[in-house]
Amino acid sequence: MTKSDKWLSHRMSLEVFALLNLGFLGPDVYIAHSTNSMRHWEEWIPLAFSPTAAVLLALAAGGLKLRTWVTCWRIVGFVVGFTSVAIGIAGLIYHLQSHFFQDSTLRNLVYAAPFVAPLAYTGVGLLLVMNRMVDADSLEWAQWVILLAWGGFVGNFVLSVTDHAQNGFFHETEWIPVASSAFAIGFLLIPLLGPVRRSFLFACWGIVALQVVVGLLGFYYHNAANLAGPSPDLFDNLVYGAPPFAPLLLPNLALLTAIGLWALAPHAVRDVPQGLPHASAVKQ
Repeated sequence: MTKSDKWLSHRMSLEVFALLNLGFLGPDVYIAHSTNSMRHWEEWIPLAFSPTAAVLLALAAGGLKLRTWVTCWRIVGFVVGFTSVAIGIAGLIYHLQSHFFQDSTLRNLVYAAPFVAPLAYTGVGLLLVMNRMVDADSLEWAQWVILLAWGGFVGNFVLSVTDHAQNGFFHETEWIPVASSAFAIGFLLIPLLGPVRRSFLFACWGIVALQVVVGLLGFYYHNAANLAGPSPDLFDNLVYGAPPFAPLLLPNLALLTAIGLWALAPHAVRDVPQGLPHASAVKQ
């Protein structure tokens, strides 16, 4: 067993992250699908899957103190992970079928159900599968986590553009998550291409902090608008107004990125003071 198999480390942190995300996706899906009163039976699938998956993962992780439960933890994770991947891909297809596949126009892409949103299930599922297949102390594990966080920021960039395009970016503040996601996409691509210095990791931590601030700011703006919405019923404002939980995707992705950066730190290249030879040059 590696030191990360002691469950107070990278692997367990990622497991808890995935578990909480699956549990939280349930209420988010319910609010989103309430716009049509859950008319289609397929819309109940993620709503039933989310709490069930979270409970199964919690039970499997809780029994890991017993060596005999390790195999159970792996099997449960694979089943939940691959099912989550399938639900996300199916959701993407269903969302696009609402209008876009019938008439492939930019307008239908903007006003259709948010087609990227179901891929949250796919991302969480891939995290669970990867967490059981890759050594958590390896560089590869850290890069996989950062890659999936990077994909999340790409999705958030698309959602920020398409959702805010519905009102023509009426408020200037609606450009903030677009810009912050673009920064994250650019910075987090670098650790995936090769070795990085520790000083660059500090810059990445700054990007992580920026996402938290932007997400909390967006959460305030979205829900302030809903509280002042046109309907006297708050739930109607939450359903038909600004998506209340959407901005929290940024702090969520920031947390995932932080786990990846934490695991990447031991593999980063040590910064050498200017004027001093690098260690490799000294050996030569």
